[in-house]
Amino acid sequence: MTLLQLMPGCLSQSSLLRRGLVLVVALATLCWSDARAEVLSSPNGQVKCQLTTTPQLSAALSLNDQQVAEAAGIGLRIDGVDLGEQPKVLAISPVKEVNETYRRFGAHSTATNHYNEYVVQVQSQDGQKWSLEFRLFDDAVAYRLKVDREGASHIDGDFADWQFPVDATIWQQGAGNRSYEGEYLGFSVGGLETGSRLMIPTTMVLADGSYAMITEANLVHYSDMVIEVSGEGKFRQVFHDDSNGWEHTGDIVTPWRVVVMTDNLNQLVNSDVVSNLCPPPNEALQNAEWIKPGRCCWHWLVTFHPRLEDQEAWIDGTSELGWEYYLIDDGWRNWNGGDEAAWQALADLVKYAEQRDVQLWAWVDSKYVFTHQQREAYFAKARSIGLVGLKIDFPHPANREWVDWYDATLADAAQAHLMINFHGALKPTGRERTWPNELTREAIRGRKQGKLPASHDTALPFVRYVQGPADYTPTVLAADKLNGSTVAHELAMAVVYTSPLLCMGDSPAHYLESDAADLLKAIPSTWDETIVLPGSQVGSLAAFARRKGDDWFIGVLNAKAGEFEIDTRFLGDKQYQLVELRDTEGENAKFDRRDGKIAGGQRLSLRLSADGGYVAWLRPVED
Repeated sequence: MTLLQLMPGCLSQSSLLRRGLVLVVALATLCWSDARAEVLSSPNGQVKCQLTTTPQLSAALSLNDQQVAEAAGIGLRIDGVDLGEQPKVLAISPVKEVNETYRRFGAHSTATNHYNEYVVQVQSQDGQKWSLEFRLFDDAVAYRLKVDREGASHIDGDFADWQFPVDATIWQQGAGNRSYEGEYLGFSVGGLETGSRLMIPTTMVLADGSYAMITEANLVHYSDMVIEVSGEGKFRQVFHDDSNGWEHTGDIVTPWRVVVMTDNLNQLVNSDVVSNLCPPPNEALQNAEWIKPGRCCWHWLVTFHPRLEDQEAWIDGTSELGWEYYLIDDGWRNWNGGDEAAWQALADLVKYAEQRDVQLWAWVDSKYVFTHQQREAYFAKARSIGLVGLKIDFPHPANREWVDWYDATLADAAQAHLMINFHGALKPTGRERTWPNELTREAIRGRKQGKLPASHDTALPFVRYVQGPADYTPTVLAADKLNGSTVAHELAMAVVYTSPLLCMGDSPAHYLESDAADLLKAIPSTWDETIVLPGSQVGSLAAFARRKGDDWFIGVLNAKAGEFEIDTRFLGDKQYQLVELRDTEGENAKFDRRDGKIAGGQRLSLRLSADGGYVAWLRPVED
């Protein structure tokens, strides 16, 4: 049924057609009592949301006219009252189209924020008025609920029952995991056990080859959401760190509930939706010169706790690689007996590093920076000795109080001109757009946990990294730590995984003595353009071409041994110098290095080992 059929007597069809879509939506506002459904659409019309109110508030989401999901019973429970029960829609605002760009650190340097916005005014059964705000992008549907309130309220959470196709495959961190550091596994949606809880994001591969990712964005002043399997193909929103709800004062705005929908992996990986749904930074942070992405050496996987006598050698190695940062982890507080003596030792290292064009980050437990007063004092001390960033570890589970701690910490760090890396952390929800001094965070099962299955490695780019940057600490080349992986697989992680603070897991000595030394010196921490290459498959193979300036890097991670071919038409008609680091069959710790030239459009034929990989560096040939 069309919108015109839903509004008999409002206006003639010919008149509506003359006046266009904005007038159509405006008339839906006036005539909603006669209507039972409203179709909202994205700018290109490929993503749609059909909103209905009978018998409950529901939203059916579709991609290219094929239904992907349905959310039923959308509502918010405040002080024991469900505002979504028997709601009455009062009005829908005229469609508002927004199209903007902004700087982003990650898969590409410029993000596109293009959406159609609709605001639905609703009245609950008890007379409470509230609004349901939709934003439809060409690759996603997002909605949030807003309630004007004064004084204190008790929030139980916002609710919806989601239905997805039972024949889809869902990639998620394993039922029961609560750390955001679980292994990504693929399951049949219809085979999930009722009552199990899944951390988000999760990515579904639908039967027709399209993709759907469930997540949330702009999480602030609220509790962390997970999804619970409530039936076959059904999911329900749950707030596991505030199971009894939480107290709130003033107006209530929920985080954005998001379903990313694409028909290809390239669009999924390049989606900006999660950060688009967050406010831009203030003017002081917009182009702050002290916020600088970079490559970083890190000692933990080699030495664990840092030995003071080793630190100058680590700094020297970082300098020889040409990398910007060195991170000193847990243990430095015990140097020279601890307390002020440890701080002085750290200050001396900062000065030593500055002479070698390296800047230092240091680790801190969140218990030392929990309150504003603690942070103000600690951050001032860190800046006074010349640290440029802090790795903050061990935050508590993300109830309402700890969710707000992240933003408060970033605000105080911005005042002190400090960059931040959160570990043991809540998933990112796009707030790095608002606070660009957050360069990365963990919320991932990374190289720190040892060698991980190749299925996990090849799922991450299409699930966790769509959510935001992650500190995987990749690329361990030491032969005794490969455990089945190839060094080409390890090297490819540095290309395929995005983190503006690209913190690498092995020692400078291993990097500098390897056949990949020149490439390791050249790999950047942010990219201008990203292309997911044909043949990529969630959990099996991740093949990426990424550009920085005029240089291209290709990274391939794979699970099973086999042949793979790369079409280089993305290079155009230019000639390139080519450095290749391939798998060496039967010798996982050895690169097969090849140097030569290539013209755009030529094909690269690869033989990939099990748990293998491939990396190429392409530089334009000088005329």
